[in-house]
Amino acid sequence: MGSYRASRTEEDMKRELSDIMRSLKDPRITGLLSIVKMELSKDMSHCKVYISSMDGLEASKNAAKGLANASGYIKRELNQRMKLRKLPEFQFIADDSIAHSANIAKLLDSLK
Repeated sequence: MGSYRASRTEEDMKRELSDIMRSLKDPRITGLLSIVKMELSKDMSHCKVYISSMDGLEASKNAAKGLANASGYIKRELNQRMKLRKLPEFQFIADDSIAHSANIAKLLDSLK
């Protein structure tokens, strides 16, 4: 039963984090950012957030640094929206899966 609650909370948290990320005004957080994957621990104390950018891995790394600096604001906003008893500590990790999949799509189109 605990894993169901954690997975449901993870999905709600992913939706709210996406909305909060769009409202941030940090210049490092630019372009199309998306949350690729989230890993919420069973006790909901730690959360790894994998983010990807269309602009490549370097933009994802800069955005991860910006999000890490804004983690206090993100936690406060998330608490106001979700009313959780305990909020996890966020770890933002850059990922290049969007750029990688766009490159694969381009290669497949060139084969036609």
